[in-house]
Amino acid sequence: MSCKELAIKIDHLTKSYQIYSKPRDRLLQMICRNGKQLYKEFSALSDVSFSVNKGDSVGVLGHNGAGKSTLLQIITGVLTPTSGDVKTDGRIAALLELGAGFNPEFTGKENVFMSAAILGLSTKEIKEKYDDILKFAEIGDFIHRPVKTYSSGMYVRLAFAVAVHTDPEILIVDEALAVGDIRFQMKCIQYMQSLKEKGTTILFVSHSPEQVKRFCNKAIWLDGGKLVQQGSSSKVCDMYKDHMARKNIPVQENEEGHLTLPARILATRLESKEFHLGATLRLSIEYEVIDEEINGLLVGAAIYTSDRTYVFGPNTCLDKFEIPYKKGRYHLQYVIPSLPLLPGSYTFDVGIFTDQGLVSLDFLTSVQEFTVFDDYNNEGLVYIKHEWKLI
Repeated sequence: MSCKELAIKIDHLTKSYQIYSKPRDRLLQMICRNGKQLYKEFSALSDVSFSVNKGDSVGVLGHNGAGKSTLLQIITGVLTPTSGDVKTDGRIAALLELGAGFNPEFTGKENVFMSAAILGLSTKEIKEKYDDILKFAEIGDFIHRPVKTYSSGMYVRLAFAVAVHTDPEILIVDEALAVGDIRFQMKCIQYMQSLKEKGTTILFVSHSPEQVKRFCNKAIWLDGGKLVQQGSSSKVCDMYKDHMARKNIPVQENEEGHLTLPARILATRLESKEFHLGATLRLSIEYEVIDEEINGLLVGAAIYTSDRTYVFGPNTCLDKFEIPYKKGRYHLQYVIPSLPLLPGSYTFDVGIFTDQGLVSLDFLTSVQEFTVFDDYNNEGLVYIKHEWKLI
């Protein structure tokens, strides 16, 4: 692969910090001549190497302290590496952790012009894009007030609006996006989707492996500052979730209260709590659309075993089944004509999403429990039709 096809290339990247137990030790270390080390070394990143093709959307996974933010800050030039090389090809726009990039004393408008100028736009170009930025951010007259008076949500709105309207060739989004309200998250995901379709390279840190799996075609997994795995988003996300489950660490997912949601699950019901192998299972799902309409709305229902092994999780989008998306209350029924599950205890998770499942609007875990029983004829998790032949 030629270098021209690469948007980002990371070679043996390491970022280390000197941790002193006392503030005075830092000064003593500077003047100490006997070679005694008064600090402990902490590596936020250790010998990380990977590359990103132009047009790729790459999810960055890892629990808190894994090195995700450090990696993105080095790529954007906010931090310098201790060792290793970073090469990028294209204009970079980034939405990093809250507080990075804006001068709190400046007004929103002043920060728009300053940030866009740093990204290489001329004053004329910024003026041409200013109305679009303001419209997207939806902060009204606050654009003329100092950024230090903004709420975290308002800050993210403006920062994201600037980042995506400067025609970036590489867009980097850290977890700051999770601060915004759910409707704005939907808006951001949709805009990022349009940038992806135009060929923009995207690095995307998300709390949700499922969101990474659906939005990104590639993923990398960091743990303790080291690169654990890289490859297709489906493969890496599944490995990450399995690892977290074995370690008994809950995978973080975005959660929103019902009162602020544009849609929600009202009720779920099973016709029975006990089923024979091969019986018909019917799960009723009632949901409400609170906004006037939500394009791309979908409902999903996932089956898990009692120990939370994922069995099956279809949704209306994957099955190309259109559901009502305008304001109102609706009743769905999910039917399994011949239940293939072998005897055991199972639960349903039910959720309502938008944007092909990228944004979770409401999600209920283990909302319905049921048991499957049958004569002892088979072993395993599911019954697969089969036959034996003597040859």
